[in-house]
Amino acid sequence: MKEKNKHPVRMLTLVVVAGTCIGLTGCATTGQFEELQNKINAVAADAAAAKAEAAAANAKANDAVRIADEANRRSEKTESETKSRLDNMFKKSMYK
Repeated sequence: MKEKNKHPVRMLTLVVVAGTCIGLTGCATTGQFEELQNKINAVAADAAAAKAEAAAANAKANDAVRIADEANRRSEKTESETKSRLDNMFKKSMYK
């Protein structure tokens, strides 16, 4: 009869020891939580910096488009003026 009583006590002891080990290793410590929070904050800061850099690059691209459009308009104006001059020169040469 004593043998039957020892077996449940051993089993209970084993369960308590196993539960303690799992409980101690399974839970994150405050230090681990803070480390994870710091990593999350660093990633968020990197994302914000990347967003700012993308906005700056977008602004530069918009400036480049504006400059290219302005150059294109000047080019078209010059082309039109040149065509007009050549046309006038041709007409003058035809009248002579």
